[in-house]
Amino acid sequence: ANAATVSASPDTSDGRVHFTPANLVSKFHRSFEAPTTGRILRAIFPEGEYFAHHDALPSHETFGDEGAANFMRFATSHTQPGCEVLVYGRSAFDKAVVGPSRYPARQTREASELVFRNHGVSGLSIQQSAAVIDAGVFHNDVIAVANEDVLFAHEDAFEGDGVALIRKQFAGLKAIIVPRTRVSVEDAVSSYLFNSQLVTVTDSMTLICASNCQENPRVAAYLEDLTAMDGPIDNVLFFDLKESMRNGGGPACLRLRVVLNAEEQAAVNPSCWINDQSYTTLVDWVDRNYRDQLVAEDLRDPTLLREVRTGLDELTQILGLGSIYDFQRVI
Repeated sequence: ANAATVSASPDTSDGRVHFTPANLVSKFHRSFEAPTTGRILRAIFPEGEYFAHHDALPSHETFGDEGAANFMRFATSHTQPGCEVLVYGRSAFDKAVVGPSRYPARQTREASELVFRNHGVSGLSIQQSAAVIDAGVFHNDVIAVANEDVLFAHEDAFEGDGVALIRKQFAGLKAIIVPRTRVSVEDAVSSYLFNSQLVTVTDSMTLICASNCQENPRVAAYLEDLTAMDGPIDNVLFFDLKESMRNGGGPACLRLRVVLNAEEQAAVNPSCWINDQSYTTLVDWVDRNYRDQLVAEDLRDPTLLREVRTGLDELTQILGLGSIYDFQRVI
């Protein structure tokens, strides 16, 4: 979700799919990722008739950008023109925008607006609640999730009436707003309720949640009532993802969606599609290259560096990505 922002071709002025890698300047250890991410995206989606690529925004806190973790898109269906929304936590220049005081806001309004301008999109920027950021909601994907014409969000997700702003741009919005009297922000954060994935299955929608939601009685009760309602979400699936959640993962990591029509799909690097054969090849690669355990002392061992580079070099060949990592590009 933090890799990039992607605008679908029905939304852009030139009718191409646009990509901007996130600069991730809020975290020093991740601020180096953007160039490699950009090369990966270009290798999968070749620049040209169907795809357009932009460099990451300037690596400065003024343009703090966290990619699809703060992105939502609303449309009657994925392939129809939609309303793209980026959720920011602060403004670098507008002092009237009151941001959080306890935790930093990682996305700026200036970054959101520049991404939309570069993509040729008439997008909407709305502010995330400063209070929920200070409660530990560091991205919008921890407090809201969208799919096609549905918004599933907490009552305290946005400053002001963010839902009304979205509905002004997209009149067909179906908003499911979780009241704080049913689920507090603290419960939402601890259970990862909104760190979920909302997907369309035939003519209905399924919410994919971490099993943490089942373990919180208030969240579990709300989700049971949600599926009993006459609304767009009629099914909830739970998965034990605790190892992923402990590392900041979960279903929300899949928020970066690339909407493609048939012609655009045909233009994608064919080695990157998953099928039975590629799945088997990738599982074999993991089995051969991942250590069963890793301890701090291993980080001093040059063997580990060689192992990692050898494995990544093989992986890029499997996926037909070319030389995307810095160590592959040294002359």
